[in-house]
Amino acid sequence: MDTDQHSMPAAAVYSISDVERDTGVAKETLRVWERRYAFPQPQRDIHGERSYSTEQVQKLRMVKRLLDMGFRPGKIMQHSTSQLRELAGAGMAAAQPAQPQLEHYLALCRGHQMTELGAALRQALAVLGLRNFTIDVIAPLTSLVGAAWACGDLAIHEEHVYSETIQTVMRHAIFSMPQKSLPSTRTPRIVLTTLPNERHGLGLLMAEALCVAAGADCLSLGVETPLTDIAAAARVQRADIVALSVSGASKEKQTRDSLRQLQASLPLQVELWAGGHSPVLYKRPPDFLHVLDLQQVEQTIDDWRRRHQGALPAAH
Repeated sequence: MDTDQHSMPAAAVYSISDVERDTGVAKETLRVWERRYAFPQPQRDIHGERSYSTEQVQKLRMVKRLLDMGFRPGKIMQHSTSQLRELAGAGMAAAQPAQPQLEHYLALCRGHQMTELGAALRQALAVLGLRNFTIDVIAPLTSLVGAAWACGDLAIHEEHVYSETIQTVMRHAIFSMPQKSLPSTRTPRIVLTTLPNERHGLGLLMAEALCVAAGADCLSLGVETPLTDIAAAARVQRADIVALSVSGASKEKQTRDSLRQLQASLPLQVELWAGGHSPVLYKRPPDFLHVLDLQQVEQTIDDWRRRHQGALPAAH
């Protein structure tokens, strides 16, 4: 089985909680796969707890990547890590044809040329504007970086440095964005955050950038905000909308429960929006939830304005 010398120490041993956190595969799912497919095959420590090797974690990353692309576990679980990489590479190429500029950015990332990457991204931002830059550059580039990390082409620390570079560029762009003034229309006030245990922040940052570009008044609470604090911020800020980013690594049941609890604690007039790759958003999403597509943010906010045209801001 293939090893990954870049992302993890060769002799490392990981608990089931470590594996869940690293791969986004729930503990319960790992146990089911172990029984059904004989993979993964963890060892047991002196306390009888499961422990996983570096090689198994690397393969699980690839399995998770392919599941997100639509593959079924029974069709891929017995493949080697190298075979899974080939499948993922072919799938990525079919879904997203190679774009030389994005490959150039990825090469800068691989080469640890973060100053050059930041400068190149700022130049693209100046040419494209915040909305198109987010949709045409940051979203697909982040997917490429995620695929490279899952395949072992980027180490964890390299993916983190990429994230920091992107956040620096986009934060400056968001703060520099002039507030749009549209006569006779309301400006929606949006509180953005992620649910507890949701650490992925780039999707949240992209959503904030697109909302700001569409003329919304935004306040980001950052990631992993307790539900009571989200509801409190919505009241204090007199928010019209709470917008969440929910990644594919989130647990489906926990996410559904959190969304219901949050919706019940929000003022009636506050809408709950969410975007991301969580199955919750595409497999029977709750009736009260508006599923947000990054490419449709501007249209969604325009629709909100039309629904509230002439209405005064609600007193919370």
